[in-house]
Amino acid sequence: MHSRKLLNLVPTVLAVATALLYMSSDAYSAATRTGPVLRAASVLVANNSTTVSSAIDASFRRGINPDSHNEEVAAHTSDALDAFGSNVRKLSHPDALRDAFQSYFAFESAHPDKVRKPYLYFVDYGLSNTTPRGYLFDMRALKIVDGPFMVAAGRGSVSNSRNVPTRFSNSFGAATTSLGLYVGQELYKFTGHSGGRAYHSVGLRLAGVSGNFNDNARARGVVAHGAPYVTATRAGRSEGCPAMAPARAKELLPKLASGGMVFLFAPDTNWMANDPWLTAG
Repeated sequence: MHSRKLLNLVPTVLAVATALLYMSSDAYSAATRTGPVLRAASVLVANNSTTVSSAIDASFRRGINPDSHNEEVAAHTSDALDAFGSNVRKLSHPDALRDAFQSYFAFESAHPDKVRKPYLYFVDYGLSNTTPRGYLFDMRALKIVDGPFMVAAGRGSVSNSRNVPTRFSNSFGAATTSLGLYVGQELYKFTGHSGGRAYHSVGLRLAGVSGNFNDNARARGVVAHGAPYVTATRAGRSEGCPAMAPARAKELLPKLASGGMVFLFAPDTNWMANDPWLTAG
């Protein structure tokens, strides 16, 4: 009975699909731009009735057209660029902010349960360690909470006299910065060493969600924390952590705990072409 009902829908589905095809030759010209009804209709032509029934069911259960999903991410990204673009002028690449915001909204759209705070900690590692390169954005109110401010890079990432990070890795023991998107997890009491002396600060554990670009972050001990080697005029080198001044860490990191986001950028062509959240749209 279920199959007969579904088969009875076939003429209707085909009629709707045909009408949609003529609504806009531009919007529906490419196969990758078809919605669930058109995808189901194309299956009708090529397959038997059992496959047809399954395809129709799956298409309507899926519900959301991926194109509308991408359009929503693009709209949010555009709004954020309009709000922040004129206030963030020193960047290493014209797409730095766009990449950060697109990644944030693409991840939020895919995993709304994991983004529990509206804050994004952004660092542009294409800038030197004497250039303020960190910001905290409120992505709901579209306001800059703090920034720009100094942020440390991993000592394994910096190998030039300009103190601009150029090497990025997800490898254990590399002491490098790992680019991409992270989810802020729990706060804890951080202990580090600088100049042969121990220091204490607040730390924020990070879960890397940009695939093999940063998914070892938590196991490597890459965290956001305060460090005395980050001052108002320069940032020292960390073991791969996006460290900030201690007083700033105490104020900002709690905002990112348990569901805020972190995005570490650099004009690295391999990463920009392959990070899953940069290519999601």
